[in-house]
Amino acid sequence: MKFGVSTFITDEGIEPTVLGPALEERGFQSLFVAEHTHIPVSRETPYPDGGELPRMYYRTLDPFVALTAAAVVTERLELGTGIALIIERDPIIFAKEVASLDLISGGRTVVGVGAGWNREEMRNHGTDPTTRMARLREYVLAIKEIWTKDQAEFHGEFVNFDPIFSWPKPVRRPPILIGGWGPKTLDRVLEFGDGWMPVAARGDGKLAEAVQELRKRAGRHVPVVAYAVEPKPEVVEQLILAEVDEILFYLPTEPTAETLERLDQMALLIK
Repeated sequence: MKFGVSTFITDEGIEPTVLGPALEERGFQSLFVAEHTHIPVSRETPYPDGGELPRMYYRTLDPFVALTAAAVVTERLELGTGIALIIERDPIIFAKEVASLDLISGGRTVVGVGAGWNREEMRNHGTDPTTRMARLREYVLAIKEIWTKDQAEFHGEFVNFDPIFSWPKPVRRPPILIGGWGPKTLDRVLEFGDGWMPVAARGDGKLAEAVQELRKRAGRHVPVVAYAVEPKPEVVEQLILAEVDEILFYLPTEPTAETLERLDQMALLIK
């Protein structure tokens, strides 16, 4: 079992250059960071967890800047997006950003992707929310083409380019984990993902059942990374029984001293 953390890195919390080494020192194997380019002041789209939207959502650092900062001060830590809102990005630029991080880190990048939930945020990027899932599919497929072909091309409804040169290529092709837990999520994982990243607290206790269904349909072992896990022994035990491959404890956004103290407590669960 692998253990890491998922968190929002902001201008008000621990710096990535401090967090990365602290995770390695305590035996954690990965750091996954969330992203939002911005949050519209309008609150038409309700916060999925209910109540007021926490301020960390609109104070996140760019994930690739934060992960690069962590990369240069660590040696083993895997560096992931959890999740990257790729439908709000240009897929050609996104492919280069990930490949550049993978090169700098020596092949330690993992990419969690999703279509997002904030419709006003999507619209500000010119993305029609009704097309977000179709865009997610095309963006992932186009990015994989860029990573693996010397002369990549893609022709779809939302992504369309003739043969292009784009370097660097990743040291290894970073696995793409499909985030979410909707009626068609497993279909997406099987069609164009390399693994699944479900929010551990969702799914009404049916994660083990969903993991087994996914792997049965695939006819192989599909990696599953449990996201935003509550750091409790009984939760860890349940996820081990569910046969997930990695557990990402949710790390609140706090100043350095508070974060290190919290990591010390979390580390007791992975010894």
